[in-house]
Amino acid sequence: MHADPTGQLGHEANQASRFSTKARWENIKMETLTISSLRQAIEGRDGATLASFYADDAVLQIVDQDHPPSQPLEIKGHGAIAAYFDDVCGRAMTHRVEFGIADGERLAFTQACAYPDGTRVFCSATLELLGGKIARQVSVQAWDA
Repeated sequence: MHADPTGQLGHEANQASRFSTKARWENIKMETLTISSLRQAIEGRDGATLASFYADDAVLQIVDQDHPPSQPLEIKGHGAIAAYFDDVCGRAMTHRVEFGIADGERLAFTQACAYPDGTRVFCSATLELLGGKIARQVSVQAWDA
């Protein structure tokens, strides 16, 4: 390897490296959890963004007709939660956040969903945040019969 007395080759290499790193980071979608960003992800059926809001060790509990309060469905860990949202967001249905409120490390919202056959689902959720990520969520959902 030959020395570059002008220092330009090293500078150009550093610049190229910095720009390629910047380009890689620009392709990663980083969202801050707010009612607005949550609404956008839910209504846009964006499972990847929804999953990005959860901590690695998060727990999502769901109470519904099949999972009573004494035995809620528990989805544990980021990977399992991401798979859950991939499934839900992949369904042919609409989601609408009707109400949301945030207060420090807590957030709550309601959403109304509808399948093409007219079946409706209503969900009320509370979220506990830790370091800006969802650590625990409890959702209660009711389905049309």
